[in-house]
Amino acid sequence: MFLQFFTSLRDAQVPVTLREYLTLMEALDADLADQSVENFYYLSRAALVKDERNLDKFDRVFGSVFKGLENLLDAMEKAEIPAEWLKKLAEKYLTEEEKKQIEAMGWDKLMETLKKRLEEQKKRHQGGNKWIGTAGTSPFGAEGYNPEGVRIGQEKSRHQRAVKVWDKREFKDLDGNVELGIRNIKVALRRLRKFARTGAPDELDLDTTIRETANHGYLDVHMRPERRNAVKVLVFFDIGGSMDSHVAQVEELFSAAKSEFKHMEYFYFHNCLYEGVWKQNKRRFTDRTPTWDVLHKFPHDYKVVFVGDASMSPYEIMVPGGSVEHVNEEAGSVWLDRVLRTYPHAVWLNPVAQRHWDYSESTTIIRRLFSDRMYPITIEGLEGAMRELVR
Repeated sequence: MFLQFFTSLRDAQVPVTLREYLTLMEALDADLADQSVENFYYLSRAALVKDERNLDKFDRVFGSVFKGLENLLDAMEKAEIPAEWLKKLAEKYLTEEEKKQIEAMGWDKLMETLKKRLEEQKKRHQGGNKWIGTAGTSPFGAEGYNPEGVRIGQEKSRHQRAVKVWDKREFKDLDGNVELGIRNIKVALRRLRKFARTGAPDELDLDTTIRETANHGYLDVHMRPERRNAVKVLVFFDIGGSMDSHVAQVEELFSAAKSEFKHMEYFYFHNCLYEGVWKQNKRRFTDRTPTWDVLHKFPHDYKVVFVGDASMSPYEIMVPGGSVEHVNEEAGSVWLDRVLRTYPHAVWLNPVAQRHWDYSESTTIIRRLFSDRMYPITIEGLEGAMRELVR
């Protein structure tokens, strides 16, 4: 069964190596799955999948290979694998029609029947629709399905349908440090890397130390600067108006970018870039930075990223005085052109789904100004943007 799982992943174009498969087998021998099918799923995914883009393929293969309780039991008997690892998958494959056929007893009848079952049942039971057991449609037990049942001996809820839980339940405190979606963004941003050793020599150069010690016959310690990502990034964030509905997504991008790029500068603008930008929105009318100063301060080797939905009146881009907030002497397109001439590596990231771009005239104009270097804020879009920036 597990060998079939490995070959099926290879057939599905998931790049799994024999070394990774053997690592998974070693983990199973060490009982890291803890006889839990859910733990086994996450364990095998961590051991065999190296790229988030292959997760869907992995899930399809996993469901296909381990579908069907009887076949799984036969395969595990031959492989001498504990049945508990995969038996919990059985209930996942009940059809909607089968689920509707399962009768909800009601509270009084449910508790009366449970008492009777406890008196009658003499041994462990698996499957079925009557006895207290596992992986069946009985109202009593674990790892099965029933619209109103009593959960007994199951680690945690899966369908949220139990009307009573006959176990000691322990709960974890909420983690206030979880980053929602940021990890995937960080993985995509890591394509934009150019390492260099700069700064004070505060890291041991082990190879040079060994070589020079061997040459001189005495300990000759050598230090070197730390290896850092030398890429410098300049980000312009569209803020306010239609961007309010994208704040959560852009905040995740901002947080990920700050942790990935040590040399990152950012400024805010509204709708389109004009003669001034700012660092703090509450002071945007009193403490602005002239755009000319930005162009002169940061050299052309900076990678430039604009983040905005590009949704505005076309006049805000093409016409002097078209800004919704002030009378701009020069059109926004003039300032965008100056940025693109100063920084040859520049992209625009758009939080709006790409399928909607063609319905917006302003989005079409921005795409043309950026020579189609506009990308959606998705994993694929971010990877495409990073590839563009490193050309």
